[in-house]
Amino acid sequence: MRERARRRRVSLTGQLFVASLVLLTTALAVLGLLWALHHRSQAEHQYEQRALAIARSVAATPEIRSALADGEGAGIAQAAEDVRTRTGARYVVVADQDGIRHSHPDTAQIGRPTSTDPSAPLQGRTWTGVQEGPAGLTLRAKVPVMRPGSEPGEEPESGDVAGLVSVGILVEEVETALTDALPGIVAATAGMLLLGAGGAYLISRRIRAKTHGMEPEEITELLDGREALFHSVREGVLAVGADEHITLANAPARDLLGLPEACVGDRPGQHVPDGALLDLLTGRDAEHGVCIAVGARILVCDRRPVRVGRTDGGVVVTLRDHTELTRLSDELDGVRTATWALRSQSHEYANRIHTVAGMLELGEAGQARSYLAELTAAHMRTSTEIAEHIGDTSVAALVLAKSAQANEQGTVLELESLSNLDSPLQGSLRRDVLLVVGNLVDNALQAVGEGGRVELLLREYEAEESEDGPLLEIRVIDTGPGPEPDVREGLFAPGITTKLGPGPGPRGLGLALVRQACLRRGGWVDVERDGGAEPGGETVFSACLPLVGGSAAAAGDGAGSGGGRAEEGRESGGGRADGAAPDGAVTEDSAPTGGRP
Repeated sequence: MRERARRRRVSLTGQLFVASLVLLTTALAVLGLLWALHHRSQAEHQYEQRALAIARSVAATPEIRSALADGEGAGIAQAAEDVRTRTGARYVVVADQDGIRHSHPDTAQIGRPTSTDPSAPLQGRTWTGVQEGPAGLTLRAKVPVMRPGSEPGEEPESGDVAGLVSVGILVEEVETALTDALPGIVAATAGMLLLGAGGAYLISRRIRAKTHGMEPEEITELLDGREALFHSVREGVLAVGADEHITLANAPARDLLGLPEACVGDRPGQHVPDGALLDLLTGRDAEHGVCIAVGARILVCDRRPVRVGRTDGGVVVTLRDHTELTRLSDELDGVRTATWALRSQSHEYANRIHTVAGMLELGEAGQARSYLAELTAAHMRTSTEIAEHIGDTSVAALVLAKSAQANEQGTVLELESLSNLDSPLQGSLRRDVLLVVGNLVDNALQAVGEGGRVELLLREYEAEESEDGPLLEIRVIDTGPGPEPDVREGLFAPGITTKLGPGPGPRGLGLALVRQACLRRGGWVDVERDGGAEPGGETVFSACLPLVGGSAAAAGDGAGSGGGRAEEGRESGGGRADGAAPDGAVTEDSAPTGGRP
């Protein structure tokens, strides 16, 4: 039924065409009427001026002036008739100062008084207008005839006026002139109407092409549906038109990028600083899964070009906050690491039980007792050492699991004796510490490989021990080859990885998340290389997390913004990540390779 109703109704372009045509017809009809009235007025004025010119010419003739002054009418009738014949006037009447005619087209009227009031010209005034007389309705001009030796003036003296000349032109001639002009007026109006109708048709076709043949209710439904769709999705959606102006930005996109609500219509560069994000928004080639740091977030961005037919429609960029997902993944990795540690311990425990069982079968009970005492002392020593220096159970469990993982791969993981994380951690601080410790230790273990050494320092500073108030220092030192110097500066940017070979999921996010965790709390992280690339050198990753205050504003500073504290006087040979590191947008395929993850 709805489709049938739509078919019965006139389309939008049809309505526009009809409305334009009606409006144009009305306007041109009024214009044609005004044109005809103006032409009639002009014709009347021209004929009045023509009659006035004839009358003045006759009144200025010396013979007529002399004849009227002397009272002799001989020759006046013939002279007036000659003028009437030459000019085509309806009549040329010459009358004396008493109003008696001395000329008239009808000779029977000669010698009689004029049919209209002659007072105005006999008083020396010129008169023009329309009057009804024996000849019919005429346009008349009446002028005084002055005596020889006197000229017409504003107030002539008594006796200066010898008579008058009245010239009439039939009003029918004016109507005839208007009738002759009407075809031209109608033709011009009709031509303008046809031209306007053609223009209205082209405009309606253009509007139809622009709206893709959609009717107003369909456009309304489409717009409402688009708004509902874009503003209901959790991902950020940002559209940039072909003219590089923002055409759409839903609430999640504005929140993720820190854009104002009135950003639609602005250029992205007005709100987004130079960097990978601005390049993504203003580019045209499709890119998928690009990781970009925006404030304290890591966003996965997909950009797709939009084309309508063969026309470039701009780009649509979708934004997904990958930070929380990666944190959950890291927590899962921590659980997986603990599981691996328990599995390795179970395997190692089984081997040791078999060893003890073999000793007992061989009758070496003393050696078995000594072996078990040695194993118990080593395990207790490791657990006790970690428990003595780390007061938070979660962090201690993570370090113990990493120690078991290192032991399984043949790597030495030592907890620095200066470590003094005495108090338990709470909430987001615990999660950030677990994230930083887990990523830095994992990277170190993968870098050194079998036979290497990794040192971990967790040191808590009181307010009086630090210029920046109470803070926690996390330092991981390894004997691996370290990152290449050209990679070190951007090592904390998303997508930067030095891992060799393929791996599951997005790569190059671990150190970026460490950086974001530090920036979120107002801290910093950097990397140094002691001893250069020579064997025996050490790579030092240092992270600093304030225990109170936190830089909550750092989470919304904008694309690539830092918010970390400034460290003065620190000499570092590596990439400090306190906001100085640029925001990166390097995908896995373009990630540089090296000897360090």
